[in-house]
Amino acid sequence: MPLSAAAAMAAAMTVLVAAVVPGAAASAGTSPETPTSGAPTSGVPASEAPVGEVVGAVPLPEADLSHHGYVSFSGGHIAIRIRSENLGPSDVTASTVRLRFSAPLAVTQELPYGCLRSGKATVLCETGGLRSGGGARQTALDLRLAGGPDEVIVRLDTVWNGGVRDKDPKNNVHQVLAPATGDAYAF
Repeated sequence: MPLSAAAAMAAAMTVLVAAVVPGAAASAGTSPETPTSGAPTSGVPASEAPVGEVVGAVPLPEADLSHHGYVSFSGGHIAIRIRSENLGPSDVTASTVRLRFSAPLAVTQELPYGCLRSGKATVLCETGGLRSGGGARQTALDLRLAGGPDEVIVRLDTVWNGGVRDKDPKNNVHQVLAPATGDAYAF
C-alpha cells in the first residue's frame, strides 16, 4: 500500500501541474505548438486555444465517485465507516480516500489493510477499482486519538481517482463534526 499511495500522490500532482502550467508536459526540446506524442492536435497553438480546451491531449474519461458513511466518537476512539462507489459512466481503476482529523492520532495503532498514515492527523486508504454502477467498497476504521478531545472534525476527500474526470466532486468531499457522545454522524 505505501508504494501505491505514493504513486497515486505523484500521479495526482503530475496531472495537476500539467493541467495548470501551460507547457509543463512538454520536454525541454519542444514548444507548446509541437506535439509531445503522436496524438493529433487542433493545429492551434496552445497560447491561442479557447479557455477550457486542451490542445493535443486525449480527453479524460468521466466518472462520478462518491463517499458516504458515518463517524462515531467516544472515549478517545473514533469509528468511521465509508461506502465508496462509482456512479459512472467510466470505470475507475483505483482511488484513494484521505481522512484528516482536527486532533492528532495516537502514535501506535494498527490500521486496516490498504490504509496508511500520512502525517500526525491524516490517514490515506485505497478503495481499489470501482466499476461503473458495480457496487460499493466498504472501508472501516477504528482509530484512537491522542489527548482525549471532547470533539473531532473529520475531513474526507478523494486524493486519487484513477485519472478520470469527476463530474460531481461535491459527493466525495465531506466534513463532519463528531462530539464525544458515541452517536453516529452521517456524511
